Amino acid sequence: MKYEFAEDIQQRMSEIVQTLGMHHIDLQRVKCYRSSGSSTKRTIARCHTVGKLMQKAMGMPAYYAIEFLERFERMQKDEQDKVIIHELMHIPKTFGGGFRQHDFVCDQNVEIMHEKFLGMKRSGTEHKVPEKKLFPFWK
Repeated sequence: MKYEFAEDIQQRMSEIVQTLGMHHIDLQRVKCYRSSGSSTKRTIARCHTVGKLMQKAMGMPAYYAIEFLERFERMQKDEQDKVIIHELMHIPKTFGGGFRQHDFVCDQNVEIMHEKFLGMKRSGTEHKVPEKKLFPFWK
């Protein structure tokens, strides 16, 4: 496996975080990487962190790395944005080194956030999602 810092994806991730108001995500502690050489056939991206106990033992705050595999590059831009949103949604509001599971990070919720992102980008202002569609941790 080879890893390379992905400045372009990092910038897109920052734009998505800022546009969607995901203020719980510390952009200084989330880094995006491209990887090559993986034998996986279905995985597009993965979110990584050091376990909470190891963070505590090292006296460090949580950091997250989002890995984008070669398959990501072949996707259309909108689909790539959905993958970025999907991986960001795994990061919990506590930003403590844990993960939100796929019962929350599902296609339906990613679609809602992607539509919100597109609406906010089009209007240039914060797009309000109707209250019933908001996720509990975004309230």
